Amino acid sequence: MTMKAKYQSVLDLGESLNIQDGSVTEENGVLKVKGTANTQYEKNILWDKIKEIGGDSPSDIMANITVADESVYHRHVVNSGETLGKIAKHYYGDAMKYKEIFAANTDILKNPDLIYPDQELIIPNL
Repeated sequence: MTMKAKYQSVLDLGESLNIQDGSVTEENGVLKVKGTANTQYEKNILWDKIKEIGGDSPSDIMANITVADESVYHRHVVNSGETLGKIAKHYYGDAMKYKEIFAANTDILKNPDLIYPDQELIIPNL
């Protein structure tokens, strides 16, 4: 199995996340991947997928993923039925971090209990 085949799901994920300036080469049994993720969250998703396949310290892949927008952790488009608590749980693992998301979006949110589908929220770096 080639390294590209082994890590194909990582490459597919990178494509679905619209990783920019991406390149993939294989040298001496090591897959070399580079590109630019939109946010730190997207970079983390890629690394989680790499570790899922190759373990915590994979020696058969070298990934150089940079982040285009380091001012935020992510930009989230609200889906129907979501709350700030659910969004905070998804990104931070802690629903109570909804307060930080609310504080980062007071320009468009006046009440943490009132968010609407299609609003784009800043998920701040914590």
